[in-house]
Amino acid sequence: MAARLVRRCCWRHFGAFVSTPSAVPASLLVPAGKAATAARALPQAPFTLFHTSSPSSWADGFSVKEQVEDSRNPEHKVIGELIETATSPQELFQLSEFHALNSNQASLIITQLSRLVVEKNLETESILRDERFQRLIGITDSQISQVWNNTLVNLLKSLCSLGLDSNRREMQSVEQEVLWRLRRLTFRQLTSLAEFLAVKQGKESRLLNEVIKKLELRWTELEGTRTVVTLMGKVGHVSPALMDRLEDKALELAEQFNPDDIRKITLALAYQNRRCVPLLRALSYHLIQKHSELSLSVLMDLIFAYGKLNFHQPQVFQKIATDLHPHVSTMTPIEVTRCIRSFALLKWLSLPLCEAIVQYALDNTKQLSVTHLCSIILSFARLNFQPSGSEDFFNMVHEELQSQLDSLEPHLLTDLVWSLCVLQQAKAPYLQRVLAPDFHARIRGDQSLKAQNLRLKLIHINAAAKLESPDYRGPFLPAEMLSPAEPAGEKVTLLQSSLREALAGVLGSRENGRFDARTIYGWQIDAEMVVNSENKPLPLKDFAAPHLFRSEGTKPLPLGARRVAFLRWEFPNFSNRSKDLLGRYAAARRHVQAAGFLVVDVPHYEFLELKLERQRTAYLKDKLNKAMAKEMAS
Repeated sequence: MAARLVRRCCWRHFGAFVSTPSAVPASLLVPAGKAATAARALPQAPFTLFHTSSPSSWADGFSVKEQVEDSRNPEHKVIGELIETATSPQELFQLSEFHALNSNQASLIITQLSRLVVEKNLETESILRDERFQRLIGITDSQISQVWNNTLVNLLKSLCSLGLDSNRREMQSVEQEVLWRLRRLTFRQLTSLAEFLAVKQGKESRLLNEVIKKLELRWTELEGTRTVVTLMGKVGHVSPALMDRLEDKALELAEQFNPDDIRKITLALAYQNRRCVPLLRALSYHLIQKHSELSLSVLMDLIFAYGKLNFHQPQVFQKIATDLHPHVSTMTPIEVTRCIRSFALLKWLSLPLCEAIVQYALDNTKQLSVTHLCSIILSFARLNFQPSGSEDFFNMVHEELQSQLDSLEPHLLTDLVWSLCVLQQAKAPYLQRVLAPDFHARIRGDQSLKAQNLRLKLIHINAAAKLESPDYRGPFLPAEMLSPAEPAGEKVTLLQSSLREALAGVLGSRENGRFDARTIYGWQIDAEMVVNSENKPLPLKDFAAPHLFRSEGTKPLPLGARRVAFLRWEFPNFSNRSKDLLGRYAAARRHVQAAGFLVVDVPHYEFLELKLERQRTAYLKDKLNKAMAKEMAS
């Protein structure tokens, strides 16, 4: 250490005797490619020789000292300006021919070459093969330890962008030098390097992993919204530990983010499936309080991110739906479908927005592809949205789709027909296409989850064909396909357990009821019973049950007796912040009712408000009596 200090002092005193040139040769000011002879004859200033070979550059803090010394050298300053103002690779190469460059200047030329390639969309092969480029690489490689930190980082990024082979010795030399200097790089330089490597090289990059380790250790140096947003979007997916720190920092800076920052952060969270509730709440709050006008791109990305994260914030949804409404007529088909699908995922029904999308579909029928129309229908079915002008809309849908059914992929076709059944718009050609033996034969015996979901939707379509389409004559699904699937071991909810306990007082005896009945229609009845004309429960076992795959009894119901189905409706069964059932559950209720049941609805917002069992039993009896009275009145 002492020897190193003495050596630096000696060179410092020696440098005092070296006179700095007071003027810059005029030839340097001549544009590149001119006065070549004068340029070649340019003598090297003594200070330049001292600068490039000074042992003081070996010290840890050499980059700051070199930068100060270089800025005092007019010759180097002018060369730097010529590099920055060059507009073609040839000008840069001529600079390298006419002047003796040091490693920093060679690195700056390579960086400028990379910038010109991107800006002007130039071919890189001829540049990489050029002897002058090879000479530039050689200069940087021979003096790599003297390249300034920021220039070194830019050099690495430029060589990668130009497509230099990663196995070349010069490339590995630059990477190794960067690796050695990581501790001396500023946080901003580390951020820039991490962002670039994450895009160019991915998670497998050894250098990227080392850079991320440094970022994790120095995360307290994080400052400024741009750095946080950049790291979350480009690097966060590589390191969950770093992402945790970034989320904490983003929460701290939430008030300072502009709408575009909020968009980028929510998209980063969505793509990484990170549902950071405190951060999302903070961003939502400031979005509502501070930003009155949002651009279409911000609105679209926000609703997509909220939908993917399944994060519900009604005030934000209302604002986005309201702000999107004026834009609908000018949106592209992909934007319209993306918008309505996101709202459907969030179970948010905005009637004005949906009506605007219906009008958009009618006005732009030729621009909408079959896939776009299918997406709109699927979204409307999930939300159980019936357009005010449903006849015109569905006539257009049938006209566009019926001739295209054979071109649809089987799962998309099934989803489409299922959605039309939910909306009560399925016509015979749709039903015949998916209930045909050759269509469902391909999934028989397939136990995959995807096949099971397809099978269940076909059973629902079959139920709609039998119960809601009196003019439909077939085909139907064979009986063996209607057997209920094995229960998946679902967790018993509070509403489900409370309903069972309260029903004990209504049924009177266990034999008078049946719980969790899985029907041939694909829907599950939480509890069923048979009551006589005086509303008294009757034993179930003796009576035929055509709605079950296997019936225990054979007797028909007595005169005046009715089947009663208790259907519980949990919080997720409703549209967001409303008491309207989603399309799937509205169809289930219709089908159970069409199968001959008197339906008693048990919604969570009523039943769970009752704390005592006797209150709940009285509630169920009252609901049953009202349902019977309504049935008799109709």
